[in-house]
Amino acid sequence: MVHSLVSLCAREVVSDHSSSPTWLRWVPRELYGALLEAAFACYRPLAVGELVQRWPERTLRLGGRRKTGQIAPSRLCIQALLLAVVRGLADQRSALQLLDICGLQGDEGGMGDPMGGWSLTVALCTMVIQAKAGAQRAQRKEGERERKRFSALERDLDLKRERGERMGVKGLQDDETCREKTASKGPISEKELIKGVRRRMEMERKRGIVVTGLKGSKLETEEKEADCEVLVHVRADLFVNARSWERVRVALSTSGPLKLQCRYLRVEEISVTCIRTLLNQLPHRTLLGIDIRYSSLGVAGLAELLPLLSTFPELNSLRLHYCNLDIRRNNLGQEEVLRDLSRGLANLQELRQLSLTALRLPGQLRVLLSSLPQPLEVLELPYLSLSPADLAYLSCSHHVSSLLQLDLSENCLDETTVPSIRRLLFQASSSLQHLSLSGCGLTDALLGLLLPSLGGCWALKSLALALNPVSMAGLVDLVRMAARMPCLRQLLYPNPLEDYQPGLPNLPSSTQLLEWPLDESSDISMTSNQLSKVLMDSGRSDLFLTCDLLNYDKDLVD
Repeated sequence: MVHSLVSLCAREVVSDHSSSPTWLRWVPRELYGALLEAAFACYRPLAVGELVQRWPERTLRLGGRRKTGQIAPSRLCIQALLLAVVRGLADQRSALQLLDICGLQGDEGGMGDPMGGWSLTVALCTMVIQAKAGAQRAQRKEGERERKRFSALERDLDLKRERGERMGVKGLQDDETCREKTASKGPISEKELIKGVRRRMEMERKRGIVVTGLKGSKLETEEKEADCEVLVHVRADLFVNARSWERVRVALSTSGPLKLQCRYLRVEEISVTCIRTLLNQLPHRTLLGIDIRYSSLGVAGLAELLPLLSTFPELNSLRLHYCNLDIRRNNLGQEEVLRDLSRGLANLQELRQLSLTALRLPGQLRVLLSSLPQPLEVLELPYLSLSPADLAYLSCSHHVSSLLQLDLSENCLDETTVPSIRRLLFQASSSLQHLSLSGCGLTDALLGLLLPSLGGCWALKSLALALNPVSMAGLVDLVRMAARMPCLRQLLYPNPLEDYQPGLPNLPSSTQLLEWPLDESSDISMTSNQLSKVLMDSGRSDLFLTCDLLNYDKDLVD
């Protein structure tokens, strides 16, 4: 990675913290961004704090998508950032009004000691609550100072009044003159006396009068009213589970100098009631996506949440993982609940990404997808027990020609479903960029039937076919076909059956392929070398081949 001259100079400047009082006073505002980036890259939390505390711009955006090889910011630097935001509330040099740290979180325990999503969420909520407490302390101190000042003025007036009574008319005239001078200075005028607590009470009363006259919905009115005292809006991705739910709830309901906004909300192992409470407290114009995992929603619980989700006008992503939606059970009133589910999905006007993992909804794909008003761009349906009717509907639905990403992993494919898959690939050939058919039971014969259709997907960038029972001959045919796809940059291929120890069933499942040990007596690298030779013979050096399922990342090719 080649650094620019500005970046190299910024790293040198922030490396010596003892010199910061010298250059901080003279650095132009255009260089603050380069200096802050260098402070994060060089693990200089003190420099991060000093720069953020006096940030000269209205907006500070950190995080976002990291480049290949780029390490997430360290925990100490993030903590210094958050503390500096709170200190900056009382710093006249700070112009910060919006802090955007969406995507700043890293993987817990990763390189450089990054702060994970859960830890960052807790730290953000703590910051919001502490900022509110600090503002209340400052308000009490200001009110106490005003009360003492007012009492001192009253005592002075009383003394002068008593002195005037003793001195007669002359004293009274002097007292009147004193009153006029005091009034001209303004310390006891009505405008001055409402500082501190009184000023805030009056402002709140006036704001209540004004808000009632504003036009708009009740939610918009409440959000405008809550924003009146906000000095800095903090936008982030939040990760909430049972341990952090109460802290997040308090932070979202806190009105103070810092206001927490959410771009993507991820919740794990909390009830429908808790999720509903969070949704009611979130600002409605900032939420783009919600990810619900390991929560026993049930079909009825999801149908209950969907009307709330429709109140977020920018919501474009819905992810449900292991949420106990099982239509295979015969429950009374199930058809009515499914209709409610369909009506709720129909109200998600901006939905473009839908991920449903392990929900066990065989035969219900038409109910879920046909009501969506806009065609999907990302559709993930792993472990969904899709039936032939589901795949037949998907192949001719209004979503297929707009799909950029499709995941059908761990759905069993056979001779009856191959025609639907081929029709689906033909319809999506000009748009589909990422495809996963891992663990679908594709044998040499089934894969051979799909290869022409896969080769026709000329826009495909990544293809995942791990955990399929394919022989070495079938694997070579796959790589030859992949080499002819001009846009393909990444292929996750399955270990051939010849690489496993003896005793594997003739048609092993994906679970058996995952758990069965590889044959250590044979040279595992022989497979990789043979496939690399096939690529070289085809003239392709830009196609990455891997069988490492755990470290495979399709996003690396974007």
